[in-house]
Amino acid sequence: MQVEFVLLVLSLLFFASIFTDKIGFKYGVPALLLFLSVGMLFGPEGIFSWFGGSGIYKIGVGPAQAIGTIALCVILFSGGMDTKISDIHTVIAPGMTLATIGVLLTCAITGVLIYYIFGWFNAVVSVSIWVALLMAATMSSTDSASVFSILRTNGTKLKHNLRPLLELESGANDPMAYILTITLIGIVTSGSHHVSALAIVQDILVQLVMGGVIGFAFGKVVVDLLKRAKLNNESLYPIMVLTACIFIFSATYYLKGNPYLAVYIGGLIIGNSKFTKKRQTKSFFDGLTWLSQLAMFLMLGLMVTPSDFIKLEVWLPCLIISIVMIFISRPISTFICLYPWKDKFKQSDCLMVSWVGLKGAVPIIFAILCESHEVPQAGLIFNIVFMCTIVSLLVQGTSLNSIAQKLKLAQPQQAERKLEYFDIDLPEDIEASAWEREVTEELMKNGHLLKDLNVPEHTLVIMARRGESFFVPTGETELQVGDQLLVISDRNAAQVVQELEDEEAQILTHWWLQVTHDTKRFVKDKWKNLING
Repeated sequence: MQVEFVLLVLSLLFFASIFTDKIGFKYGVPALLLFLSVGMLFGPEGIFSWFGGSGIYKIGVGPAQAIGTIALCVILFSGGMDTKISDIHTVIAPGMTLATIGVLLTCAITGVLIYYIFGWFNAVVSVSIWVALLMAATMSSTDSASVFSILRTNGTKLKHNLRPLLELESGANDPMAYILTITLIGIVTSGSHHVSALAIVQDILVQLVMGGVIGFAFGKVVVDLLKRAKLNNESLYPIMVLTACIFIFSATYYLKGNPYLAVYIGGLIIGNSKFTKKRQTKSFFDGLTWLSQLAMFLMLGLMVTPSDFIKLEVWLPCLIISIVMIFISRPISTFICLYPWKDKFKQSDCLMVSWVGLKGAVPIIFAILCESHEVPQAGLIFNIVFMCTIVSLLVQGTSLNSIAQKLKLAQPQQAERKLEYFDIDLPEDIEASAWEREVTEELMKNGHLLKDLNVPEHTLVIMARRGESFFVPTGETELQVGDQLLVISDRNAAQVVQELEDEEAQILTHWWLQVTHDTKRFVKDKWKNLING
């Protein structure tokens, strides 16, 4: 196909996916699932095939693995940058326990149950215990892309510090799942099932330790480099951080560490350090993360053949396996891992953590690894994993808020006040909030000058917008109804806005009471005059 045609199709796919995100946010459907649906719609059995065509080019295993690896690298790195150590320092121990022992328990429980599930369908298809464990290993981790996307996009607020715990677990448990997947792929493909448990444990420990040490060390080196670099072009700083992300991932692989853990820890170190153009860099990675998620799920949608999913040996085991993972293996592993902190995490907290065992692109990418290594029954593994991911996103992803409310763990959400007329973003090192305020008649009750406004303490009006014009106001500036004011405060913006709204409410209440009092007095005087007259 011509390059121009490929670019045209990709741009249309991206446009379709971007606008489906708005629909998903409105109806509570995970955006990632909609991206996947768009890919399937234009895939080998999509709308083109309905009219006798062959659909868009079906992506092969090699390109899919490369795109998925790069995208996952960026997503994990960005997730580490966005995670504040001050938020997770109290949940590091339980979070890492879930990310390691929790993954291992989930894999073991699910693998054994998968083996017996397929044993019941022996007449249709059967799998060995090692293939069953491999299938479970690909789905044993909580997908970071799904968790970051749903929790942060939907603004889900959870009590008892659960959100940092879930984000830490989802960002740190992919390495364990990767190690289990690679180890089991080696066992299945070699045909030798007599593997030393000690050798497996040793390999896991080496990869985790090396990945953690390399990610920490390279993260510190990159921060120092960013501080020392004096680049003439400021746009190169985000590019430098992106290059560091790719370097950490690839270098760790050749140093026999776990690249997924290294890139997450590297992002954690860099994101929690001060360096030049940090705000622009984080904004750059926010956009790049969404692009990676979008591209990854579109690619996965273009890969699949939906007709394979209607086969009995796929959809029926998939349904049972999904039920097993959601209601049995994930809850059991969660309760076991969090038991040492039973005084800190109540039963409702454990139930919430177990419910956020979301699956996403990572299990599918690990299933692609099985195909690239020519694992026996790799096609069956891919189809089962793909369908289980869909079920997880539909069942768990769409019900996070409702489950949190039923467990009484949802915190009241304050509407985020985004800047509409002023393009300004304060560095996170400055503990201040910027927000907009429209001038109304009630706001100018005490006068039309800026100094007449009853502005709360530690709050300044730094800019004003009238029509299409912007100007810096002073105390003597005469305001007009409809003016937009840019206000900055060193306190929480929501609290300041609430104070102003309370003040307006008090003004209206006072006005209404005064009108009521004057009306009563008028009626009373008229009534007296009527009696005396």
